[in-house]
Amino acid sequence: MSSKLSAILPDLAPWRSSRDFRLLWLQGLITYFGSFMAMIALPLQIKDLTESPLAVGAMGAVELVPLIVFGLYGGALADAMDRRKLILWTEAGLGLLALILLVNAVLPEPMLWPLYVVAAGVSALAGLQRPAIDSLIARIVPHDQQTAAAALNALRWQAGAIVGPSVAGVVVAYAGHPAAYAVTVLTFTVSVLLCLRLAPAPPAREAEKPSLKGIAEGARYAWSRPVLLGTYAVDLAAMVLSAPMALLPFLADELEAEWSLGLMFAAMGLGSVVLSLTSGWTARVKRHGLLVIFGAAGWGVGIVGAGLVGNVWLVLVCLAVAGAADMLSGLARSTIWNQTIPDGLRGRLAGIEVLSYSVGPQLGQVRAGAHAGWTGTRPAIWAGGVACVVFVGALAAALPKLVKYDASTDEDALRRRAEKESADATGPVDPAPAARPVDGSPLPTTQP
Repeated sequence: MSSKLSAILPDLAPWRSSRDFRLLWLQGLITYFGSFMAMIALPLQIKDLTESPLAVGAMGAVELVPLIVFGLYGGALADAMDRRKLILWTEAGLGLLALILLVNAVLPEPMLWPLYVVAAGVSALAGLQRPAIDSLIARIVPHDQQTAAAALNALRWQAGAIVGPSVAGVVVAYAGHPAAYAVTVLTFTVSVLLCLRLAPAPPAREAEKPSLKGIAEGARYAWSRPVLLGTYAVDLAAMVLSAPMALLPFLADELEAEWSLGLMFAAMGLGSVVLSLTSGWTARVKRHGLLVIFGAAGWGVGIVGAGLVGNVWLVLVCLAVAGAADMLSGLARSTIWNQTIPDGLRGRLAGIEVLSYSVGPQLGQVRAGAHAGWTGTRPAIWAGGVACVVFVGALAAALPKLVKYDASTDEDALRRRAEKESADATGPVDPAPAARPVDGSPLPTTQP
């Protein structure tokens, strides 16, 4: 029985093998809890002030440009400076923005415009920070533990996604928005203290200063790899076409179940948790491209169900199915990225990844809000799910290399494994400077 359980339960090897991974995991757990508190409180405050689906969906619009600009620039920074410092200062900045939300919320008449300004600022800082965190994981965790690390990081995110929204719904309902923002400020304070304990993560000696040329180099590399390109395209399509988060407050109203809003957000996290808690089998999978496709299509199917059914409990089940499928796709994407991308380009490619899995939901909010204003809330949800399934199927047909990806035979994956094993055995080796081929091959292949 124990052997069967160990084959299913998450692999804890990254937690045991890396002190910095443990610190990042704990820091992220605390930050995610506070962030999800604010994620629920902020759209609810906009809804309370405006009673407009479009106003809530407009959050995606104000967050979009900062996320694109600073996500790409943050990727270049992550390759050019100490990743620990970048994580630390952006975390402190996010805490300051949470404090601004708290101050605005305690005013006799809270203002609307600071909510959009803070949303844009959070997007910019998150864009700067996320590439540094993502690129650091591949450095501090052994090559063959990348899927396990992704599963553990997913559990960290899911804990915040379940507890944060569930508690936030109650806190906002009974204590108001200021209490939710106060909790967020506290969590970021603790997170900064944990970040101070991380070991330095300096760049290579030959690392160049952030520049458009460096960003373009990362984009060329991504564009030359159909597998990478496919992971970005599938995730972007799924989120743009069917992300329902901006519509959940209005769906709860239509179902006459306002109490269920926090549970709707939490249901997606619960589905993700179930998948992650039974993710031990994914460490033995080699065809991660197939998991990306199946997961994204399953997300769309779950969203279709959430828009069609009229019972709130069935809606929660459908959202949980969608969350589990999205997590399956996410684990596979993360594994492909960390197993195939050179260390010298991980920051810049992580910046592109930020656009893939962050810009999509922001555009999805805009799409959902506009669609709901035209057809109503529930049609906007289920139609987006149908579009997701159709588009993901088309991408699978157009990108056969993604479908056929196998970690045991892919040249980039094998090359990264050899480099990681050599570095672990002999000590860190500086990645190749930008003037030399970034993938270790004799000549770069270019047509991210």
